[in-house]
Amino acid sequence: MAAPGEFFSVGSLVSCRTCQEQRLQGEVVAFDYPSKMLAIKCPSSSGKPNHADILLVNLQYVSEVEILSDRSDTPPPLASLNVSKLATKARTEKEEKLSQAYAISAGVSLEGQQLFQTIHKTIKDCKWQDKNIVVMEEVVIAPPYQVENCKGKEGSALSHVRKIVEKHFRDVESQKVLQQQRSQAPQPQKETPLSS
Repeated sequence: MAAPGEFFSVGSLVSCRTCQEQRLQGEVVAFDYPSKMLAIKCPSSSGKPNHADILLVNLQYVSEVEILSDRSDTPPPLASLNVSKLATKARTEKEEKLSQAYAISAGVSLEGQQLFQTIHKTIKDCKWQDKNIVVMEEVVIAPPYQVENCKGKEGSALSHVRKIVEKHFRDVESQKVLQQQRSQAPQPQKETPLSS
């Protein structure tokens, strides 16, 4: 048994018991002695092959650490990261979250928010302007966000956006119908014993 806070070799296999009696097990990928933070790699919770979860464990909240196997040789080099790709993804995610926050704070209806998300999946050049959705700087969709609310110069952009809006509302309607059918479907009744 190792005391929480001693040094751990990268590549060692460890098992930790948290103060909430949760057992964590994995390979050490990093350890910071001053902050008592241990990073361990575990099998992916998504079940995807070639993926792993990285858990950050604050050893101040760990009652026990057991080194299952120590690594004495040099660990393999870490996989290289495409930092610019990660930065772009972070920036995009931030912009999407800010866009959602803006829509909520502007009082945009749930239908409008859902339509915006649907359009944004296909056309990234999509933003809010007050309560209007502006697509490719060419098409403006005003509340209540129906096909007839799509305005812009006649052409392929307007036609394409109208088709996306039409399909979105058809999909929403078919989802409603499915939910109604499920809620109205007869429930199987439990058999009751016959009294004699």
